Amino acid sequence: MTAPAAPAADSTFVLTLLCPDRPGIVHAVSGLLVEHHGNILESQQYDDLVEHRFFMRVRFAVDGGPGGEAGLAALRAAFAPVAERFGMTWELWLAASPYRTLILVSKFSHCLNDLLFRWSKESLNIDVVGIVSNHLDCQALAASYDVPYHHVPVTPETKAEAEATMLGLVDSLDVDLVVLARYMQVLSDDTCRALSGKAINIHHSFLPSFKGARPYHQAFDRGVKLVGATAHYVTADLDEGPIIEQDVLRVDHGYDQDQLVAAGRDVEAQVLSRAVRWHAQSRVLLNGDRTVVFR
Repeated sequence: MTAPAAPAADSTFVLTLLCPDRPGIVHAVSGLLVEHHGNILESQQYDDLVEHRFFMRVRFAVDGGPGGEAGLAALRAAFAPVAERFGMTWELWLAASPYRTLILVSKFSHCLNDLLFRWSKESLNIDVVGIVSNHLDCQALAASYDVPYHHVPVTPETKAEAEATMLGLVDSLDVDLVVLARYMQVLSDDTCRALSGKAINIHHSFLPSFKGARPYHQAFDRGVKLVGATAHYVTADLDEGPIIEQDVLRVDHGYDQDQLVAAGRDVEAQVLSRAVRWHAQSRVLLNGDRTVVFR
């Protein structure tokens, strides 16, 4: 027996939504998809019983009718009345459409290197359209992947100008996602608001215990037994945005300072790549100060 053919990329879509919880939401969504010859390939939902919010992610294929951007526009127009009836905040995208991504980095290249490698192997649904850095340390790495490198030095006097340059690139390059891959600059409140819900940061999970420079060396001096990392959305509250992913690695007294740093870099790179992957697959929905992640 011949297996059914996989749905075409230009006819596969992802719908995400959140709204006040009430009866009939799933029926309305599935009914609309049936009307437009949609076949549900994956469906996940979550009821926040405390805040009375409903979250849903549906990946579906349409058999017949226009595909690509024309099909997307038709589906959005058809879904709009359903969304209005239930007070939905929603997005509908072509599932295979990559997120145009701008990566910010300073001197440490491990997260950048990991993202570029995964992107080059098509394991992330992103298109890296540029790299911004306040140093030149990662320029050769960017060149090896043929990615434009924008050197934007930052000083206290030029901070506002540097952020304006970065935001200008976000606009001119039509960027969907900004990734702070160990970008060691604190973004202003205005910039955080401009990037709300579309910027992901990574940091070690020692906070608030070991702040400032050389946190892994501080941790070594205290004999920590767990090394971890946190990926979260950027907000004006430094390192306190809605968390997307976290992980930890157990260490012991046998680790010296360099081994502790290496372990930390591995965890940071893995956690950031997972957060980027889920965001670029429309699997992350904001729920106030928290997130719903449909893995």
